Amino acid sequence: MTMKLVNIWLLLLVVLLCGKKHLGDRLEKRSFEKAPCPGCSHLTLKVEFSSTVVESADPTVPCNETRWSQKWQSSRPLRRASLSLGSGFWHATGRHSSRRLLRAIPRQVAQTLQADVLWQMGYTGANVRVAVFDTGLSEKHPHFKNVKERTNWTNERTLDDGLGHGTFVAGVIASMRECQGFAPDAELHIFRVFTNNQVSYTSWFLDAFNYAILKKIDVLNLSIGGPDFMDHPFVDKVWELTANNVIMVSAIGNDGPLYGTLNNPADQMDVIGVGGIDFEDNIARFSSRGMTTWELPGGYGRVKPDIVTYGAGVRGSGMKGGCRALSGTSVASPVVAGAVTLLVSTVQKRELVNPASMKQALIASARRLPGVNMFEQGHGKLDLLRAYQILNSYKPQASLSPSYIDLTECPYMWPYCSQPIYYGGMPTIVNVTILNGMGVTGRIVDKPDWQPYLPQNGDNIEVAFSYSSVLWPWSGYLAISISVTKKAASWEGIAQGHVMITVASPAEVESKNGAEQTSTVKLPIKVKIIPAPPRSKRVLWDQYHNLRYPPGYFPRDNLRMKNDPLDWNGDHIHTNFRDMYQHLRSMGYFVEVLGSPFTCFDANQYGTLLMVDSEEEYFPEEVAKLRRDVDNGLSIIVFSDWYNTSVMRKVKFYDENTRQWWMPDTGGANIPALNELLSVWNMGFSDGLYEGDFTLASHDMYYASGCSIAKFPEDGIVITHTFKDQGLEVLKQETAVVENVPILGLYQIPVEGGGRIVLYGDSNCLDDSHRQKDCFWLLDALLQYTSYGVTPPSLSHSGNRQRPPSGAGSTPPERMEGEWADRCSVRGHWRCPQKCSVSHRRNSEFPSGHIKKVLGIMPGRYNQEVGQTIPVFAFLGAMVVLAFFVVQINKAKSRPKRRKPRVKRPQLMQQVHPPKTPSV
Repeated sequence: MTMKLVNIWLLLLVVLLCGKKHLGDRLEKRSFEKAPCPGCSHLTLKVEFSSTVVESADPTVPCNETRWSQKWQSSRPLRRASLSLGSGFWHATGRHSSRRLLRAIPRQVAQTLQADVLWQMGYTGANVRVAVFDTGLSEKHPHFKNVKERTNWTNERTLDDGLGHGTFVAGVIASMRECQGFAPDAELHIFRVFTNNQVSYTSWFLDAFNYAILKKIDVLNLSIGGPDFMDHPFVDKVWELTANNVIMVSAIGNDGPLYGTLNNPADQMDVIGVGGIDFEDNIARFSSRGMTTWELPGGYGRVKPDIVTYGAGVRGSGMKGGCRALSGTSVASPVVAGAVTLLVSTVQKRELVNPASMKQALIASARRLPGVNMFEQGHGKLDLLRAYQILNSYKPQASLSPSYIDLTECPYMWPYCSQPIYYGGMPTIVNVTILNGMGVTGRIVDKPDWQPYLPQNGDNIEVAFSYSSVLWPWSGYLAISISVTKKAASWEGIAQGHVMITVASPAEVESKNGAEQTSTVKLPIKVKIIPAPPRSKRVLWDQYHNLRYPPGYFPRDNLRMKNDPLDWNGDHIHTNFRDMYQHLRSMGYFVEVLGSPFTCFDANQYGTLLMVDSEEEYFPEEVAKLRRDVDNGLSIIVFSDWYNTSVMRKVKFYDENTRQWWMPDTGGANIPALNELLSVWNMGFSDGLYEGDFTLASHDMYYASGCSIAKFPEDGIVITHTFKDQGLEVLKQETAVVENVPILGLYQIPVEGGGRIVLYGDSNCLDDSHRQKDCFWLLDALLQYTSYGVTPPSLSHSGNRQRPPSGAGSTPPERMEGEWADRCSVRGHWRCPQKCSVSHRRNSEFPSGHIKKVLGIMPGRYNQEVGQTIPVFAFLGAMVVLAFFVVQINKAKSRPKRRKPRVKRPQLMQQVHPPKTPSV
């Protein structure tokens, strides 16, 4: 009996232990998914490959283990802001369940890139000054032997790293032991520009940048970034740094796999922008993709990142010692910065090394990754030894990025290779970066020269140029516009030629005759031409009326995405509408981009004008011209979004940098402007805000923060559904269901040969940013209707078809009082002196997803109350101050006037003061 009891107790103990183990497994998985804030020391988890979780108070983590410091908070983690690394990115290799996989991952990234070959040659980064702008470094860290200086530029009184991010970055560059860095003998200059709360300001960076110039820094690593490429003081100071021969290396961002997510300053031409790959040479999912968006909507983005390297599962220094494995472009950036530091130390003629020559060597030596396009990998994977060979035989010259244009090379030249060109189509624009290794400034001699290859049909294309009048600092741009000549309207084949460009720079030592250094570069061009497709197959995408942050505050179309409130990806068919573009191409449609007003295109060439998520105003000339075009057969499809002034006031935010409340410049779309455009056809959208799952034509759909159709012609087709009133939920936290909400309308213009118009109240089903369920099938059906006049039976005979709303009794949404789009076009932002960039704060990339929000306070009920309270206190305070001054004036008037005695002033009024020196 006793033995049975013992056995029972042993069995219960085993079950209990197993239950704890499984509970530990679930807790470990949850720690990855929830992404609590970093930098908190009260809970330390040590995760091993057996998937068990054991508490550990030892701050030093062995090199084969990883540690998180976490603090659980109730606020939502910011999934994508700046270079914040979410739980899916900043993880240990412990996320893998196999010990064999751990052994397969290289243990030393420096040795993987063959830095030890250069070490054996005697190059270790000596006499190279490298700056790390990050979260600081402890004074007696055992991994570093040559820390020349630590400076603090924050409002906290410490030089130490309280988060571990700066320590890791510095270790990848210059650690001397355990997880060894690339350049262990380099002179480390540590700039603490982030607080332990992960906060920084542009002013801190500007001060630190000035000091870096003073200290003659050679290489500077920035594992930081943000979407605000119009933070002009910051951008200008980066230019000044590179003009002072500082080689800037910066992380491209962790907002992948979405396209159009490049962060600043890595998106600048004079900075080396770095993306991330894993140790199997796959582009890391988190690595941001091109194109750059600061040329939109009128032009086209350039190739970025410049280069990619290992950024997943890389080992570096722990905060107190030991090693840890982390992932992100914050890791890839110091890998390149360390490699650059090592390369600088190998060059005998140091005067040949500058930001342009170093970038030229890196991109010329990079290894192309197969099956990956240029907006994902840039020029390819970092090859340290090839870069060493190129740099040590380098002669000052100019070069181009990309070095050629081949619209037939897929997949590398995507999206250019995804669609051939034809006569009458919108010109294909390729934005080329000019790198000038001869000097910080330069110019293009005469102008670029197009030389067609006549035997290769080069005279069938026309090439136009736009280029920098001055190349500074170290770089400029060359925009190539390619179109087909009229004589090739029905021709099909390959056309080739090249562009010649000569760059001149002042000689380093001016000769008596004032000679300049010159370099001539050839840009080969190869395109595929086809006969013009039929009008019904040609779709024109309206890019001109799509805008993105930072020119103004444009909120996301899906209000559920409170942790990612900015619509900043460019709204381009090659950025956050890339999947839609790929789908349309697979269906045989030819999609062209309109980067100019409606008055600038020939509507007879196109079957459908596709207007998705428009934020811009419309000129009266555009409205009149579009009406004529529709009468003559052009069709329009409009995918709209929400617009409600009360909700817009609700989603304002407080910017801690400008100390101001910021209101959205539009809603998800500019409904008042759209309604003005559509009013000639008796159509319009409402300010209703609806959300919910539904079924349309046997397809599961999701309506995400969409509006409804307020009025529509009587003879049109209107589809309705039942949704939740999201506007009521946002404003009053109440739930209500609204039946028969008109969301889709189809209308044939009652004119012979007239076009067709389609309205849909939500664009999220086309947008890659936060799409839950796509509606590409619906777009196909609508294009069949607009292009061929075929009404989808599933819609015309739908049980949800209702009588079109007449608009009677409904008030159309009006622009918010004081909204700048009402005072001047969003397009005229530069003429509106009272409007400036939303935020100049920058966030670093940290080992967890919970980051203090780059935009300050999150939208919500609490903040709305704060916004209503502040004016009351301001008014009361002003009244108190006014009363005080009135009392003082009355007292002064009641006193008898006394004459002041005249004071004889000394003739010498100036005093000599000792000069002030800046202190750090």
